[in-house]
Amino acid sequence: MKLIVNGRPLETVATDLAGLLGELGYEGNWYATALNSEFVPREERKRTELREGDRIEILTPRQGG
Repeated sequence: MKLIVNGRPLETVATDLAGLLGELGYEGNWYATALNSEFVPREERKRTELREGDRIEILTPRQGG
């Protein structure tokens, strides 16, 4: 399936958001996710199905000024 992740095209076999995150190596609870510009809470990621062409944003905290 073809997706757009953080603005870049990506081909994946994942069928849900949690699977995609695992495939990409994201671990822990320190990041936020959005699917097609809608925030997806951590507890909903396993139930959030992906479809061809979806746009996913994975946001991580940064420090600095």
